[in-house]
Amino acid sequence: MTTVSVKKTSKSWRVVDIVVAALIAVTGGVIFWAWSQGAGVVNAPMNAVYPPLTGLIAGGWMIPAVLGMLIIRKPGAALFCETVAATGELIMGSQYGVTVLISGLLQGLGAELVFFFLVYGRKSTRSFLHQKYNLTAALLAGAAAGLFCGLNDSFMPWGWNILYPGADKLVYIIFCAISGAIIAGALSWVATRGLAKTGVLSSFASRRAATEPAFN
Repeated sequence: MTTVSVKKTSKSWRVVDIVVAALIAVTGGVIFWAWSQGAGVVNAPMNAVYPPLTGLIAGGWMIPAVLGMLIIRKPGAALFCETVAATGELIMGSQYGVTVLISGLLQGLGAELVFFFLVYGRKSTRSFLHQKYNLTAALLAGAAAGLFCGLNDSFMPWGWNILYPGADKLVYIIFCAISGAIIAGALSWVATRGLAKTGVLSSFASRRAATEPAFN
């Protein structure tokens, strides 16, 4: 009975979790907006060379999902942070309109599913990443967010590259996944370790992130 109670408590959200998740999301919204402005500048030369190359900069829009989960370490953190960040970008004025909300929801869902299966999976399906927020988990979460981003852009009616040939869509999706893994996954993992060293994460399970092994 005691063990079950501890597990439920560890997965429930506290006020501090909500506050910090909101701060991550709001900061992420600003990053989204700035990233969108930068993307507008670099997209033109990339499109001139090979349009699917734009997938390589998609990872910047997925940072809140991975960073939020690595810090908060509670179910729903990735989805919450990514969706609220997308809402913030929309409020500030997104060139992508309301579709940014759908993108945020799907990208957050991609990262959330990875953390759910690898971290909160049942013991019967336990993996080597079970209950571990290591670099591998961060990379996979970022890649999954990128995968959902690429699929959304390539196949949904509002997708901006829906007219790409099939081969180009595939390349774009792969580039999005790579970008998500590196920019959102690896950088968020590094950022979490850096924050843990300062002591600001003392209220979270991620307070030991600086000493946690990258691969275990």
